[in-house]
Amino acid sequence: MSEDTAKGLTAEAEGASLGEAKWNAVKALEPRFPGVTGDCVSFEVLAEGDEGADLPARVRAEVDEAAYERIAGEIPETPADRVRAVVSRVVAALGLRASVDIEETSEEIRATVNGDDLGLLIGRHGATIDALQHLAMRAAFHSTAEHKAVVVDAAGYRERRAAALKRAADRAVDDALSFGRAVELEPMGPQERRIVHVYLRDRTDVQTHSEGDEPDRRLVVTPVKPGS
Repeated sequence: MSEDTAKGLTAEAEGASLGEAKWNAVKALEPRFPGVTGDCVSFEVLAEGDEGADLPARVRAEVDEAAYERIAGEIPETPADRVRAVVSRVVAALGLRASVDIEETSEEIRATVNGDDLGLLIGRHGATIDALQHLAMRAAFHSTAEHKAVVVDAAGYRERRAAALKRAADRAVDDALSFGRAVELEPMGPQERRIVHVYLRDRTDVQTHSEGDEPDRRLVVTPVKPGS
């Protein structure tokens, strides 16, 4: 075993094209080098590949430790890169073997953590990942007037959480209409309150509003009296 292999500086990967193989190799290195980019990786082509013959391209990637440490010590310039840096470093600090994918639209920056055994990152009732999401948002826009939503997800947690919030909203609506009184949901952050609000906003038999102070602010479902 070479010294570079023993230190985890290299990774081999394949793909339908050389570009895809290089991308996959960088992603394979990311659990050991959070936030690593192609700028501090060199590639050796092991196989050119042939799409017509269904033969994959294959590469070996090697991290330049000095370049990586220099980049890791810098504060990224763009909000999306700052989100990646924060999430990647927390993932590494927790000792998780996972990669971080970033998607940016005009409305949000989404960081998705991919790996196994991500329960530690999610935390009880999502407390850890919610705190990380808040930290990533503060880091992304600490020095700029620009703001957009920042979402940190792992193992499909956000989708499962949204489904659970909608089920809770349905129960709250049933109770509000059955007993003719306002029903409070559990405390939740602004983005989760918005999920429930948007989910219920087209209903004409109930209305929603928020009460209380963060972090205990709650969404309240209130029945609408006929004719009001």
